[in-house]
Amino acid sequence: MTKFPQEIQDFGNLFVKLQEDRHNADYDPTSRFQLSDVVQIIDVAEETVKLYRRTANKDRRAFAVWATMKARH
Repeated sequence: MTKFPQEIQDFGNLFVKLQEDRHNADYDPTSRFQLSDVVQIIDVAEETVKLYRRTANKDRRAFAVWATMKARH
């Protein structure tokens, strides 16, 4: 993933982290989230998506293909 622009790398890394957090929230009964932490996560996600959308279409398409193909391996 290091060949993609930093904004796309940040998006991909955040996506994985948010998936893990979601999994914990759904399936780990001991998992707890503070409202302030959730608000901060949402703010970071919104900013990361904004920066991702500013990248070139060709890079976003390449990332989508890479992410899809990587999951098949």
